[in-house]
Amino acid sequence: MMYSIPKIPIGKTIEVMIDFFVSHFSIVTKVISHLAGAGIDLMITAMLFPPPWLFILILTGITYAIARKKGLALFCFIGFSLILNLGLWNATINTLALVFISTLTTIAIGLPLGIFAALNNTANRIIMPVLDFMQTMPAFVYLIPAIPFFGLGKVAAIFSTLIFAMPPSIRLTALGIRQVPVELVEAADAFGSNKWQKLFKLQIPMASPTIMAGVNQTIMLALSMVVIAAMIGAKGLGGEVWKAIQRLQPGRGFEAGLSIVILAIVLDRIMQSLGKTKQ
Repeated sequence: MMYSIPKIPIGKTIEVMIDFFVSHFSIVTKVISHLAGAGIDLMITAMLFPPPWLFILILTGITYAIARKKGLALFCFIGFSLILNLGLWNATINTLALVFISTLTTIAIGLPLGIFAALNNTANRIIMPVLDFMQTMPAFVYLIPAIPFFGLGKVAAIFSTLIFAMPPSIRLTALGIRQVPVELVEAADAFGSNKWQKLFKLQIPMASPTIMAGVNQTIMLALSMVVIAAMIGAKGLGGEVWKAIQRLQPGRGFEAGLSIVILAIVLDRIMQSLGKTKQ
């Protein structure tokens, strides 16, 4: 005998909540979307202003100054020159700007939350399950609330990328601070340090390699989101991959994918070098 069990209206509840926020806060989201969109376009315009060869030389110089590795600087020069040769320069700059803005926003939100979770056990017990939920949720799901709040375009892409890429920065910041040896914290207490002195002069400096690893993971996740975010109008290299899929152009899709790989390798090695320097 089959028993009919009423369905729990989880999906309906989510839809009602989204409709409520869109109806009552649409003015706020439209203002944020307009201002953020203008800022993103301004940044992209500024990055496209110098000639590509000059931008490549500047980026190569920055890479060498941070990493102190001639091989990586040479790879950066050759890789970005190849991107320019493939005709994907504008798309690469768009992607670089989106990743840069997403990472900065994620760090601005994630680091304070990670510090709060590290110093407060109750906050840690609440935040960590939420991060588990965020990390296991499929990336496509994050596109659902982005569109009704911000519409199609770069702002919605940054919003979805922000949610998708935030967990590592929070989790590793909290982990790094919690792993500071208890003896050092006790020594700081013995010398009369207050909680802010302990935080900024001991715990954060000691945890900086782990924090930088979280930032590195955030950048990689943001880059992995660019193809998915292209579905809601993010453009950039993800947009090139998406167009290649729609037009059945595997060669063009491979070129765009190769450009993403080059960008990921350069950013990853730079952040690794920064982490080693901090350590």
